[in-house]
Amino acid sequence: QVQLVESGGGLVQAGGSLRLSCTAAEHSLSNLAMGWFRQGPGKDREYVAAINLSGRSTAYADSVKGRFTISRDKAKNSVYLQMDSLKSEDTAVYYCAAGIRYSTIVSDYAYWGQGTQVTVSS
Repeated sequence: QVQLVESGGGLVQAGGSLRLSCTAAEHSLSNLAMGWFRQGPGKDREYVAAINLSGRSTAYADSVKGRFTISRDKAKNSVYLQMDSLKSEDTAVYYCAAGIRYSTIVSDYAYWGQGTQVTVSS
């Protein structure tokens, strides 16, 4: 069982930045595609960003394109989401996910973290 743990969430003013981290203590993430998803109040979980096994391919939801950057550091067994120019609409619980294939949909990811709250003040 892959146990993912997110960190780095918090409260930030609109226009500010946060960097989320995701790690797995007991499993290597080197051969897995990774993604970030979020779930706002009263909403379904939605795709945010994805990165392939090598880290050379990335994809973003239109709502975050140009503001968020997904990256990975295999030496640290970690994945990151750099969030800049944050908006109130970005307020959500953010989840790290791992899967066999590079994908933008929730159902393709088998392993999930517990989530970290990001709140952007309006």
